[in-house]
Amino acid sequence: MIVPKQTNAFCVKCQTHTAHKVKVSTSKYKPGRTLAWGTRKHERKLAGYHGKVKGKANVRKQGIRNKLMLECSTCKKKHERVISGRMKKKAEVQR
Repeated sequence: MIVPKQTNAFCVKCQTHTAHKVKVSTSKYKPGRTLAWGTRKHERKLAGYHGKVKGKANVRKQGIRNKLMLECSTCKKKHERVISGRMKKKAEVQR
């Protein structure tokens, strides 16, 4: 999906519609915290003399969330906008 470099959007700080610079900030799955209690427990079980610990379940892959980072041209305030939820194609800024 091709997105324009600039777009008119409502700025919360200015309380007006102004030109915003567009930057793609698409998020994907991030791994869990390594020092979390459940992760440490799982690692201990894998290291010890226990039975096999059930791994991650095979989940159907989801599309990535296409997010745009909008920066106001007047006050430089940034805010995110999700475009059309989960998508198969990654958003890219127009050249």
